[in-house]
Amino acid sequence: MSRRTRRWALGAGVAALALTASACGGSDGATVQGVKLIKKGALTSCTHLPYPPFQVEQGGKVVGFDVDMIDLVAKKLGVTQKVVDTPFETMKTGAALNAGKCDIVMGGMTIKPDRVKFMDVSEPYFDATQSLMAKKGSGITSLEDVKSRKLKLGSQAGTTGEDFVKGKGFDPSSFDNSNAELDGLRTGQVDVIVQDDPVVKGWLKDPANAKYEIVANLNTGEQYGFWIRKDHNKKLVELTNQAIEQAKQDGTYKKIYEKWIGPMPAAAGKPS
Repeated sequence: MSRRTRRWALGAGVAALALTASACGGSDGATVQGVKLIKKGALTSCTHLPYPPFQVEQGGKVVGFDVDMIDLVAKKLGVTQKVVDTPFETMKTGAALNAGKCDIVMGGMTIKPDRVKFMDVSEPYFDATQSLMAKKGSGITSLEDVKSRKLKLGSQAGTTGEDFVKGKGFDPSSFDNSNAELDGLRTGQVDVIVQDDPVVKGWLKDPANAKYEIVANLNTGEQYGFWIRKDHNKKLVELTNQAIEQAKQDGTYKKIYEKWIGPMPAAAGKPS
């Protein structure tokens, strides 16, 4: 994965930021349309903040691409979305779901075989690549340049971008979140960073990052999915897939994409 730029505020239906973890279902839970919810009247989602443009806190609310998409699922259920900020490690292992902290996990999380072992996943909702970001005029055009020039490479801990560069023989400086990673580049702790392409593009919209640019794209074939507790909530998987498909068919996906990412590639919004 994939996580500080200014964003437009969302309208009604935006998820509120939850600063404490949700309790397990118990008497607070409910079943709606066959979907098991840990909190009555809410679809609780876990993410690791900040990770714009997919999710970021603005004015006490969490907004972003993923938030808008999960709002569509919540709308189908007739409930509102509640976002819980959760360590990424507990998200990618399924621990947050198993502990009853949330009903669904979002956060630009790549569909990978090791993750599918521990969680159920929706159909892919986003095609992603990785980008290298460095100062303009750096002369960097590839990972090979980084290696041959013995430059310092930074990554976000636990992400597929970090896994990718490690697989290429790098030992990057690992930052806890995307904000820290970006600050590492700004302060000269590292010379170049690897991060999800949409995140980097979001950073570059901020005038504060005008001296930086994308120096290379790394096509890793990644696709993001929304994650649900293993063998526990089949109806939520089905409803999430329905929401994704409907959004692609009726133009809602395109609107969300262009709102948070920019011009949408022709293939991005095609129904699966």
